[in-house]
Amino acid sequence: MKLREIINKIFLIEIFKGLFLTLRMLFSKPVTIQYPFQRRKIYPGFRGRHALVRDPFTGDGKCIGCMRCTTVCPSRCIYIKREKTENKMIVTDYVIDASRCIFCAYCVEACPVCALVLTEDFEYSDYMRKNLIFNKEQLLKNWDEFASKWPYDVYFNKFWQPPGIDPSRWPKTKREQKPIPIKRFIEIKKEESDESSS
Repeated sequence: MKLREIINKIFLIEIFKGLFLTLRMLFSKPVTIQYPFQRRKIYPGFRGRHALVRDPFTGDGKCIGCMRCTTVCPSRCIYIKREKTENKMIVTDYVIDASRCIFCAYCVEACPVCALVLTEDFEYSDYMRKNLIFNKEQLLKNWDEFASKWPYDVYFNKFWQPPGIDPSRWPKTKREQKPIPIKRFIEIKKEESDESSS
């Protein structure tokens, strides 16, 4: 044992260093955010609650039933039912089990028409597991709620055109995807609610 180690043990130098650090932190500015009264800024591309994107011009979901999201999903939490009518694939049901999802956003990247999104909404915890299983109507409703809270006029998810992939390898619809006009979508929803109330 060296002399320095003996002195440290006798005079409890390491303990005093720890106490001094605690004392220093006691008078420094706290970094804790007092949630829910204070909220952290959500960064673009945050992976939160799932939603099926509505086409702002037709008001319908954009999903074409290609099954790419179910194929690429590592946790197998997406279930799609579809029917072929008049040479067109119609999605009859789209179910996501959010309790099994690992929020990797592979489904969002794989979607050729940018129909799926992990919104920036993170406050959707629940006591019942069945409430975390979203069907097609709930996923469209999630988009409606998200769009009504979105502070900007347009929305574009960073996973729709992920960096690092040559754009020439993307499907045509993914290459041509532009930001979705949220303001127009909200105006259409208002007109529909006004028509239904009158």
